[in-house]
Amino acid sequence: MKMRRITRPPVRRKHGPDVVTSTVTKMEPSVGSITWQKLTWVNIERPTEEETKYLAENYPFHTLDLDDCLSKIQMPKIDEYEDYFFMVFHFPVFNLQAGVTTPSQVSVFVGEHYLITLHQGDLKPLVSLFKTCQTNEKAREENMGRSPGYLLYIILDRLVSYCLPILFKIGDNIEEVEDRIFGENPRGTVASVAVLRRDIISFRRIIKPQTEAVETLEQKEWPIFKEDPEIYFGDIADHLRKIRDTLEDYKEVVEGLSDTNNALTSFRLNEVIRVLTIISTIMLPLTLIASILGMNIYPMPVDSPAVFAGIIIAMVGIIGGMLFFFRSRRWI
Repeated sequence: MKMRRITRPPVRRKHGPDVVTSTVTKMEPSVGSITWQKLTWVNIERPTEEETKYLAENYPFHTLDLDDCLSKIQMPKIDEYEDYFFMVFHFPVFNLQAGVTTPSQVSVFVGEHYLITLHQGDLKPLVSLFKTCQTNEKAREENMGRSPGYLLYIILDRLVSYCLPILFKIGDNIEEVEDRIFGENPRGTVASVAVLRRDIISFRRIIKPQTEAVETLEQKEWPIFKEDPEIYFGDIADHLRKIRDTLEDYKEVVEGLSDTNNALTSFRLNEVIRVLTIISTIMLPLTLIASILGMNIYPMPVDSPAVFAGIIIAMVGIIGGMLFFFRSRRWI
């Protein structure tokens, strides 16, 4: 993950004067604003062109950055300007309809006295944190009383922690599938293993570039951040690295379960085929005898009870002999 420094001049607009009081305003249906001392947090859910137009009129943001906020194909990145930073992050959200973990984008503008977040409203920790700061003065003081960099750390820390329940759920699903594979009813395990593998691959695609982006925050001094980035963002990067390593372990476990399931399925299939083959082989001479005796070409004394009993005994003897032969060859 390489951080780009962009020196092209942005639109010549200035942010409004600093506000030293605590205010909570609602400017648009999807735009909320909280101001505590000199820091303003603007939160926009499900941004549209109307919201980006509002940002263009009130902040010195470049048009390309505002367009990126509406795009669904942006990769995690950090763009540095003279007056602000623009960042894009992705976090996992489980899609119930698709049945798979999908990325949810968070775009962040960070200036000297403001922080702006744009997202789709499906990241519960971010939505909850903003609502808490709206209604709780103590929460505003704890989260917004230091600097935009510290507020960014709080947001990222909440969102990274939100990844852990999804990670633990995947671990529980792996254990459940493992029990089914080695249990008495292994039906449907192939599909379950495939779903697990898809979830892990999707999760890894989200976490890997995300880790690189946060490591960029960790490794450089940022003029608008008052805190030591190596300590705060280093902690987040460490959590992301642990999640990434855990996903790598899960990937290996699922691959091993897939191989084991394939081997057990082949073994069970071979067992079934072996039993059916033995039954068919044993029935073949009996069918031949019954077919010969059932023909009406020549008169045969099968109407006699003694002859019929002898035929049955002969068939049983054939069955016993064939079973003895199979057993001696260790086929059964």
